[in-house]
Amino acid sequence: MNHLFNLILAKIADPEKIFIQTPEGLSIRYRQMLSASARYAHALTALGVEPGDRVAVQMEKSPAYIFIYLASLRAGAIFLPLNTAYTPHEVGYFLSDAKPRILICDPERREALAGAAAEADVRIVVHGHGQDGELFDLAFASPEKFDTIPRGPEDIAAILYTSGTTGRSKGAMLSHDNLAANSLTLVDVWKFTAQDVLIHALPVYHTHGLFVATHCTLFAGASMIFLAKFDVARILEAMQEKREGFLRGTVLMGVPTFYTRLLAEPGLTREACASMRLFVSGSAPLLADTHRAWFELTGHAILEHYGMTETNMNTSNPYDGERIAGTVGPALPDVELRVTDPETGVELPQGEIGMIEVRGPNVFKGYWLMPEKTASEFRPDGFFITGDLGQIDEQRYVRIVGRGKDLIISGGLNIYPKEIETEIDSLPGVVESAAIGLPDADFGESVAAIVVREKGGAIDEAQIRAALSERLAKFKWPKTIVFVDDLPRNAMGKVQKNVLRKQYGG
Repeated sequence: MNHLFNLILAKIADPEKIFIQTPEGLSIRYRQMLSASARYAHALTALGVEPGDRVAVQMEKSPAYIFIYLASLRAGAIFLPLNTAYTPHEVGYFLSDAKPRILICDPERREALAGAAAEADVRIVVHGHGQDGELFDLAFASPEKFDTIPRGPEDIAAILYTSGTTGRSKGAMLSHDNLAANSLTLVDVWKFTAQDVLIHALPVYHTHGLFVATHCTLFAGASMIFLAKFDVARILEAMQEKREGFLRGTVLMGVPTFYTRLLAEPGLTREACASMRLFVSGSAPLLADTHRAWFELTGHAILEHYGMTETNMNTSNPYDGERIAGTVGPALPDVELRVTDPETGVELPQGEIGMIEVRGPNVFKGYWLMPEKTASEFRPDGFFITGDLGQIDEQRYVRIVGRGKDLIISGGLNIYPKEIETEIDSLPGVVESAAIGLPDADFGESVAAIVVREKGGAIDEAQIRAALSERLAKFKWPKTIVFVDDLPRNAMGKVQKNVLRKQYGG
């Protein structure tokens, strides 16, 4: 059976229930979702997509995006979501590596992506923002019933690329069972029901928005208020909606930036949150100050959790019980989590800081076409080495204290320094660079580039920014660029990024 989609299908108790509603009043019922996903599945197969083929998508957020994702599952394909901020240069790598059957994109992107697609021998198919475009036309002309192609629990449902410290992005392969098991667990521990209305303001190319938010809604038979992007006014409106025929939110899933920006709004009050039962934060560390300020203003304790692209969600503060600021709660049911010595892999005593490792049905199947890298990231007993440093307290709550891989998380998005450094170091007049994350009140962290110029070199900040704008997604651009004579190093010659963070963190 098609493990994931058929589990979703089994959870639909009322086909007439609203699945998605937009602030503008578009309402899509579950039966319409089933029909649309069937039509798009027919369209994909008509375009030559076969079971196991990759379907790459770089589209702005819309209900059609969700239908295409579900259609990919139904067609037995592997869904490959791409951040809309990725440049054609970056997309070119993903296409050459994953070799998708097709690339679905917005009409505005077609020309820019044509070269990368041609080089990778990938067909571009356009889908408009509404009911237009080649893919929409093909789907609209297709039957509204589709015999879902059988797939097993271990078959791959999606590949999500995560940047690597070596500069080469890695495609994390997530199976039907990885996604289904994690989603069913979250529905249970967060007490989702058919009466819930999720305010969906997250991007849909990311684990949090595509899998956690969307799957929790589907597996609970709940509804979503679907926002095209994060919008403070829209969120506050959805929390207090009183227009006849419109849904009112009960759950918000966000990243820390959502909450810091909402806290700055005078309209955020206890009264505004009266219909809400749960506020969830993930994708990046939530400051304890933000947690406390939110509780004082709204009466709600934000429920923080911890996950990553390769593992979906690993831990969660409890729904019933104390949600402790600065922690991400205990491991989820069926997830094993331990803290080890990073060098030896030996498990450390409670309270000591070390490498976080996880094992469970949520953990991915490996990196696409990288068996050696996959093997190096797993212990012999099956535990995945996350690269995050943390500790477990006497209540089994996990605290994330640092990252062993120098990952920068800005606005909930992962940024790996090596990718930025590689681009800067390739510029004429640059000797070397170091990219670090600095505290940022709005985004959690922002990127700073510390650059060493050649003697007599004239390259300046404007030239570096201009070069990066052509090569990297905007969210990876340094907010700060500093020129120095040399970079601090330890006895082994390794750049001491901790020294740089301390030096420039103020």
